[in-house]
Amino acid sequence: MTDPIADMLTRIRNALTAKHETVEVPASNMKKAIANILLEEGYVKNVEFVDDGLSGKLVIALKYADGKSVISGLKRVSKPGLRKYAGADNMPKVLGGLGTAIVSTSKGIMTDRQAKAANVGGEMLCFVW
Repeated sequence: MTDPIADMLTRIRNALTAKHETVEVPASNMKKAIANILLEEGYVKNVEFVDDGLSGKLVIALKYADGKSVISGLKRVSKPGLRKYAGADNMPKVLGGLGTAIVSTSKGIMTDRQAKAANVGGEMLCFVW
């Protein structure tokens, strides 16, 4: 698999389309950090790590409001073939500030607002709205 983050986002997108309650994703430290940001920002109900003897699994409980998904869009920004970076000054706004950009910085994986407050830039991983 060349892009595990895109695979995670696609699994979440597919589970939301099929109205599943949970989705399982092979775990890694970066995926855990992204899932925890989705939890902190209120896009998912719960994130649980299940140790299966190998790398483990992340079980993400999806969140719905009035039968509609809380997440209306997930987009991978920086891809293995074309990396996208942004400085603290020119962090892109997702839906005029209503969405969230997830950024990989030298201080860890954080949202665009946290990166701007910490005055650090980094690789734009994905947009969530």
